[in-house]
Amino acid sequence: MKTLEIDTRSRAELIDVTAEVRRLIAASGVRKGAALLFVPHTTAGVTINENADPDVVRDLLLGLERMVPFEGGYRHAEGNSAAHIKSTLVGTSQWLIVEDGQPVLGTWQGIYFCEFDGPRRRQLHVRILPA
Repeated sequence: MKTLEIDTRSRAELIDVTAEVRRLIAASGVRKGAALLFVPHTTAGVTINENADPDVVRDLLLGLERMVPFEGGYRHAEGNSAAHIKSTLVGTSQWLIVEDGQPVLGTWQGIYFCEFDGPRRRQLHVRILPA
């Protein structure tokens, strides 16, 4: 297992980690198989979405904030219930197919670490499995 250390800078942000995940897969030597991405945090997640237009990231964050506003009358004492809900909606893991030593992604797809309770020091675990 490899771990990416991620320093987030905002309360909510999506960080493109595609290049780092590609690098880890290529360095593993696995030509065919799968890669499991896992975020070991309850207020963060990982998703795959468009990485060609930066407005998509902005719109994703805006849409999540509209669905689950930070101030929502929640009871959790830490005051970060919205982040827990967003993490649950987005999810904390993704599977990637590995072919020819690279993740199989669509033309416009990228991999994003999703921060919902930052800024913090975070981790993204990557397990690369041969076929």
